[in-house]
Amino acid sequence: MTKGLYIKTYGCQMNVYDSARMADLLAPLGYGDVVRPEAADLIILNTCHIREKASEKVFSELGRLRHFKEQAAADGRRMLLAVAGCVAQAEGEEIVRRAPQVDLVFGPQTYHRLPEMVARATEHGERGLVDTDFPVDSKFDFLPEEHLGDEAAAFLSIQEGCDKFCTFCVVPYTRGAEFSRPVAAVVAEAEKLVARGVCELTLLGQNVNAYHGEGPDGRTWGLGRLLRRLAEIEGLERLRYTTSHPRDVDAELIAAHRDEPKIMPFLHLPVQSGSDRILEAMNRKHTADFYYRVVDQLREARPDLALSSDFIVGFPGERDEDFAATLRLVTDIGFTQAYSFKYSPRPGTPASEISDQVPPEVASERLSILQNLLNEQQIAFNQGCVGRRLPVLLERPGKYEGQLIGRSPYMASVVVEAPSRLMGKLVDVDIQSAHANSLSGTVVTRAPEESPSPEPAGRTPATETRATA
Repeated sequence: MTKGLYIKTYGCQMNVYDSARMADLLAPLGYGDVVRPEAADLIILNTCHIREKASEKVFSELGRLRHFKEQAAADGRRMLLAVAGCVAQAEGEEIVRRAPQVDLVFGPQTYHRLPEMVARATEHGERGLVDTDFPVDSKFDFLPEEHLGDEAAAFLSIQEGCDKFCTFCVVPYTRGAEFSRPVAAVVAEAEKLVARGVCELTLLGQNVNAYHGEGPDGRTWGLGRLLRRLAEIEGLERLRYTTSHPRDVDAELIAAHRDEPKIMPFLHLPVQSGSDRILEAMNRKHTADFYYRVVDQLREARPDLALSSDFIVGFPGERDEDFAATLRLVTDIGFTQAYSFKYSPRPGTPASEISDQVPPEVASERLSILQNLLNEQQIAFNQGCVGRRLPVLLERPGKYEGQLIGRSPYMASVVVEAPSRLMGKLVDVDIQSAHANSLSGTVVTRAPEESPSPEPAGRTPATETRATA
C-alpha cells in the first residue's frame, strides 16, 4: 500500500532540488506524494535559514502539524514528522528538545540517509533521531536516479557549500565547505535528463561559479569549461546557472557566454550593496568598481545579457551616503530581476554582533526607495520586449483554459494562447503586451525545419523585486 509523503519546501532552488531527491529516495519504500499534510504518513519540512526568524517560523509550523500527528495516532495510524535543511543543520538537537513530536532531524548533507532513518523510526519505533554530520563521502554518490514527469526544464546540482564567509550569511555553517561534483557525474546526469525529455537545465550551487570539479582529463574544470561540455549534448537547448559570486567570474566563463548560444543571456550576480565601506563590512571580497568591471566584460562578450541581483539595505553601519551609492549602482547598471530585502541578523554570524544597527524605520524607507527604482527598471525592460520575437519554453497551464505559460531567455513569464500539445516545447512568440511581472504574446507558426532566431535583447534592463530566498 502506498504511504503518503508531504514535503513543504522553504527557500532557495537548491532546497527545491533537495526535496525532489528526498522523494526519489523514499519512493522505493512505498512513499508517494499527497497534497494535504493531514493525509501523510511522513511530513518533511525542508527548511531555509536565510529569512528572518526562520527557526521560530519552523517551530510555529511544527506546532500546527502536531495536531495532525495526534489525530493520526487517534485513528490508529503512525505519522512521522521530520525537519530537514538549513534550520535542521543549525538547530539540531534543539528542535527535538523544543518540539518532541519531531521524529527525524537531518541536514542538507545527510538526507541520503533518510531511508535508514525512516526504517529505524517505523520498524524499531525510534524517535528524535538527529543526523547533522558533514560526511566525508558526498551524498551525490548515494542518490538514486532522479524521477521526472513530463518536465522540459530541470535543476541539476553541481556544487554545494561556500567558502566566502560573508558576515551576514549562514550558508558556510549550514551547507559546509565548497564541494564540486566531478565533471563525469554531472554530464552523465545531464544526459539522462535530456534523454527523458528535458531541454533546459539550470545548474545549481550556493556559489555555482566557484565550481572546480575533476575533469575526465584529471584536471580541475571551471564552470565555463563545464558549460561548453554540457552544450555538446544533443537535444539540450538551454543552459542556465545560479547563484554566482562576482569574484568567481573568470575569463573562461565570460568567453563561454560569448561563444555558446545555448547559455541563456541572463545572469543572477548578487552585489548586495554599492558602497565599498559596506561591502568590506559584509566581507564580500569585491568592491563596487570590481563589480562594474565584471559587468562591462560580460556585456562586451554578450551584448544582450540581462542581469539580476541581490540587495541588502540597512546593513549595520549603513549611512545615507552608502545607500546613495547602492542607488547609483542600480541606476548605472540596471537589473532585469532583483531580490531586495532589509538586513536581519542571523544568530552566529559576525554581522549579528555589530552594535551599529540601522533603525527599522530607516531600513524600511530605504527598501521602499530601492524597490521603486527596481520596479521602474522592470517595467522599462518588459515594455522594451513588446514588438520583439522571443523563443519561449512553455512549461505550465495558464490561469484560463487554452492558456500556457513559459519562460523567455530572460526568465520572464510569458502567457500565450496555445494547445496543450505545445506544453514542454520551445516556440517563437511575438510579444504583444507587457505587464508588471509578465509578458503576453502570440505563438508564431513555423515550418519544422526552422529554428528560433531571437533578436538582440538590447541594453535596457529591468527588474522583478521579490522576497529573497
